[in-house]
Amino acid sequence: MSKLTDVPKRILIGRALRSDRLGETLLPKRIALPVFASDPLSSVAYAPGEVLLVLSIAGVSAYHFSPWIALAVVVLMFTVVASYRQNVHAYPSGGGDYEVANTNLGPKAGLTVASALLVDYVLTVAVSISSGIENLGSAVPFVVEHKVFCASAVIVLLTLMNLRGVRESGKLFAIPTYVFVAGVFLMIVWGAFRGLVLGDTMRAPTADLEINPEHQGLAGFALVFLLLRAFSSGCAALTGVEAISNGVPAFRKPKSRNAATTLSMMGLLAVTMFCGIIFLATATKVRMAENPAADLVRDGVAVGSDYVQNPVISQVAAAVFGEGTFPFVVLAAATALVLFLAANTAYNGFPLLGSILAQDRYLPRQLHTRGDRLAFSNGIVLLAGAAMLLVIIYGADSTRLIQLYIVGVFVSFTLSQTGMVRHWNRHLATEKDPARRRHMVRSRAINAFGAFFTGLVLVVVLLTKFTHGAWVALLGMVIFYATMTAIRRHYDRVAEEIAAPAEPTDDSLRPSRVHSVVLVSKLHRPTLRALAYAKLMRSDSLEALSVNVDPAETKALQEEWQRRGIAVPLKVLDSPYREITRPIVEYVKSLRRESPRDVVSVIIPEYVVGHWYEHLLHNQSALRLKGRLLFSPGVMVTSVPYQLESSEVARKRARRRQEWSAPGAVRRGPAEHARKGGGEG
Repeated sequence: MSKLTDVPKRILIGRALRSDRLGETLLPKRIALPVFASDPLSSVAYAPGEVLLVLSIAGVSAYHFSPWIALAVVVLMFTVVASYRQNVHAYPSGGGDYEVANTNLGPKAGLTVASALLVDYVLTVAVSISSGIENLGSAVPFVVEHKVFCASAVIVLLTLMNLRGVRESGKLFAIPTYVFVAGVFLMIVWGAFRGLVLGDTMRAPTADLEINPEHQGLAGFALVFLLLRAFSSGCAALTGVEAISNGVPAFRKPKSRNAATTLSMMGLLAVTMFCGIIFLATATKVRMAENPAADLVRDGVAVGSDYVQNPVISQVAAAVFGEGTFPFVVLAAATALVLFLAANTAYNGFPLLGSILAQDRYLPRQLHTRGDRLAFSNGIVLLAGAAMLLVIIYGADSTRLIQLYIVGVFVSFTLSQTGMVRHWNRHLATEKDPARRRHMVRSRAINAFGAFFTGLVLVVVLLTKFTHGAWVALLGMVIFYATMTAIRRHYDRVAEEIAAPAEPTDDSLRPSRVHSVVLVSKLHRPTLRALAYAKLMRSDSLEALSVNVDPAETKALQEEWQRRGIAVPLKVLDSPYREITRPIVEYVKSLRRESPRDVVSVIIPEYVVGHWYEHLLHNQSALRLKGRLLFSPGVMVTSVPYQLESSEVARKRARRRQEWSAPGAVRRGPAEHARKGGGEG
């Protein structure tokens, strides 16, 4: 079984890495940028379209507001980037928003931030993959016809790539990300040159279409609400910014400085591309509608259900480069690919945050385990499963999924920046050096403005998106919060129960007597070995126990027992309903009732087999019995193995593979950072 599963595993994710090679997986800035910033960089492929989709509700006349909305998004982006530069310097351990909120605002705020980020990471994968499928579908009809299947296949592929390790996946993702960035900048520069210098008239494929507005001539509060909703949709460009602060431990030294530099590069690239696409979309007269089949009109007739609405970036590229030209095809391919790879931001953020939460006993300890390639494999698989579930439920429809988006990220933005203000206040109370105080005051001002601005945006997002699907994201946050709280209570309760006494004594741990019971089905070599082992234990009392299921076999066992003159008394339990487990459990419990301070040691002979199919033929009764006895206080279960010939073959086979891998090994990876209160519970 191990060989059957281990060979494909090595082919898919590569050889296992030693723990002392963790430093080799750290990222330089050129790789860290596509790894951690692929989400905000790729969002320029759909965020401008979301702005225009919302504005189209009021018709083409509302499009002239798009540059002002872009300007507001730019101000917000620079504010968030400046704020997070303070975070990565103050908290380089990788806890990010969770650590900031937990340290400065308390565990409840920290858990709220963690819940928001976990939801947002899952949505990042679902939205990015679905959007990429839709972009690719404009060129490959099969993809559109099988959206859910194709999206699920991409998620599986990304999961395998990330299981190979952060550094290795980063190398794979770097090229398409940089090709996409270069393609967008080339499009912006060439479009500006054609329009401003050459005076060319560039028209998008939809420039001749009219929009049938849902609400004509909006004014007053209705118009303000529409603009706020368009702004909140444009804020999708900010998703993933926090991933860099969560991933500081993955950077090469000096970690904080490299992370801060990467943040600045990401912010500058993202806002430039976002604004450039918005302005070119306005100049080339791109037309978008939430319901294109009915709301887009050509010569007075709706385009109909057969019409495929291409993304804004595709329409702008067609206007600037010409549809079907080499630059157009390259940019279209890079856009689809980078949207798939944008999910990698979540594949790095979610497992790392899950590891930290597991260390703090809010999530199962298995999430703190590093896999063969020194990645947090269990967290990667959990993220993939949750994202795939969302893709299936929402039919890989990015328009529906994006309504759930960005709520969680602005919850974490606001609480994190509020926590940073508390952080600087605490340090200013004790700092005496004037230069350091000036630096802290400046940092506090940046974080205070960031907290105010992101809090304001959070209110806008909740007001404008709640009924459109944001409530689902909030529900997910509540479920995560309740689950993690329950897990922490469980670990705390277990830790309290098993804690060693303050002043341990032998009497407090030693039972009065030990009563050993050897289970016997037949008198063969495994039984004789178990009896020999039980005698060596020198228990206060020892007996053999058999269940009478077949009277003929039981009689033969008793006769053989007497013939061999075995000194251990054999007790036979009647079982009129041919049960094995229940009579044994009831007998053991009766021993405990007679002497509550005694310990009952149940000794079970077991076969050790070498093939997976042999497990189906042996030891099933023993497994069921051990499962039942685990819940009996004062009962210890001991398995006495007896190796069959097939197990010796398996042992030799395992020895030959020992230097390659260790099948079944449970790994617990050393974290890059030291955190308090992170015991196993």
